[in-house]
Amino acid sequence: MHRITFLLYDGFQILDATGPAAVFEIAGDYGGAYAVTFASVAGGLVRSSGGLTVATVPLAEAKLCDTLIVPGAELAHERAADADLQRAVAEAAEAGRRVASVCSGAFVLAAAGVLEGRRAATHWLATAGLKRRHPGVRVDEDSIFVEDRGVWSSAGVLAGVDLALAMVGRDYGEAVARQTARKLVVYHRRPGGQSQHSALLEMVAPDNRFAPLLGWARERLDEPLPVERLAEQAALSVRQFTRAFTEATGVAPAKAVERLRVEAARAALETGAGTLDQVARQTGFGNPERMRRAFVKLTGRPPGAARLRAAPPRPPSRP
Repeated sequence: MHRITFLLYDGFQILDATGPAAVFEIAGDYGGAYAVTFASVAGGLVRSSGGLTVATVPLAEAKLCDTLIVPGAELAHERAADADLQRAVAEAAEAGRRVASVCSGAFVLAAAGVLEGRRAATHWLATAGLKRRHPGVRVDEDSIFVEDRGVWSSAGVLAGVDLALAMVGRDYGEAVARQTARKLVVYHRRPGGQSQHSALLEMVAPDNRFAPLLGWARERLDEPLPVERLAEQAALSVRQFTRAFTEATGVAPAKAVERLRVEAARAALETGAGTLDQVARQTGFGNPERMRRAFVKLTGRPPGAARLRAAPPRPPSRP
């Protein structure tokens, strides 16, 4: 039985705790064995940021857990100043427990000294603050979750589900994690190195007239997508389309397609979906050299770096 303890405090984000907790609960249907406990320093009812209260046991009763998870909060950097929270996290790490944070819970881990010299993830809106307050932490501004020498951290809210699924995969094997994700009706499973950002979302708002067109293009990246074809799909002349698209998105049509291709190729490489040559063909680059040039221009790194960002598989740990 693997014992998971969520360390709660006033104002915590409810989904940061309940999302991962649901993963561990469902994993029990497929061969995982988890006992989930909600604890706080003093025990009793703890109020979340949304007003929902959760009954907790005193942390002293849950100290022998195998994994300690700290959720985030709106003002996590202020909560992180609590000496009792810091002590609890530090003691768990020193005892060899697996320690993790969801979203801005990384501030609590950092304040406890657990992230010093380690790579860590947090919500993209909080990365600058984490860097400023804890310069010794190697903040990963892009990944949805990170594991560095037994300490795990994740990006915003639902990335905690991805982190929990990765833990299940590590503890009981990928088959259990896959079945768990399927029952939860979530994607199995976004690799930790996957970006928090979407090229499509960054280019257009949902109500933008060209959002459907970019969605259409993203489904056809392995096909030629010249401006003429895009203009035809948008029912505009090439000149009208180019002007209107650039005004609406801030980039020219060809650059937009290139960004979508890089995003799709990076996701494929992170999941080991094919060789560089195969991924280049599948995403419309045609050959690895064209893909390499696009990657370096847009990300500053070659395609091979995307594959290295994904955590290497490890044998299941003993529960």
